[in-house]
Amino acid sequence: MKLYFAPRTRAVRPRWLLEELGVPYELVRLDLDRQENTTPSYLAVNPLGELPALVDGDVTLLETLAICLHLADRFPEKRLAPPMGSAERGSYYQWMAFAEARLDPAVMEFYWDAQLPEEQKTSERSEEESAKHRTRLTGVLDFIDVGLGGREFLVGATFTAADVVTASILHLAHKLMLLDGHPRLVEYVKRHSQRPAVRRAVLG
Repeated sequence: MKLYFAPRTRAVRPRWLLEELGVPYELVRLDLDRQENTTPSYLAVNPLGELPALVDGDVTLLETLAICLHLADRFPEKRLAPPMGSAERGSYYQWMAFAEARLDPAVMEFYWDAQLPEEQKTSERSEEESAKHRTRLTGVLDFIDVGLGGREFLVGATFTAADVVTASILHLAHKLMLLDGHPRLVEYVKRHSQRPAVRRAVLG
């Protein structure tokens, strides 16, 4: 398997998952500052020039959610996804999709706003728009908080790919100081950020 990767991108999620799986893979690092994601060789893998991309034999996958679902199912003996047909499988699908479709866009609104020069922040985003985004994010965080309850993991009693994806996005939210009022989510992020696989994925 070959994972195309750059730090501080969504490619961290499948790399974290690969490290949790403990299976051999080739890491192809792309320097985004040098626009290595726009070279003909990479565009032949992903015509959109985006990351991540996974090549697994004859299969090439481009979307983060698809890659993580594929990897967890590819190695069922690692138990990073509930068994097919189990009572927990539906909940697993829900959390994987919710993280990518609801949580990630809500957090990225604030991430991109934080990248704007200070003089543009007030002119390009009204207070009403900011309040709307904050309300949406709060609703998403409340949903995860209630769903998690006092448990350590999102699905059942074991760590799964749903925790990889959700904790990764919540880690960014925590860095942006968006988890105020959600202490259980802060604890969730801190707990899973200490896993050895995270350090290998982020620092290795």
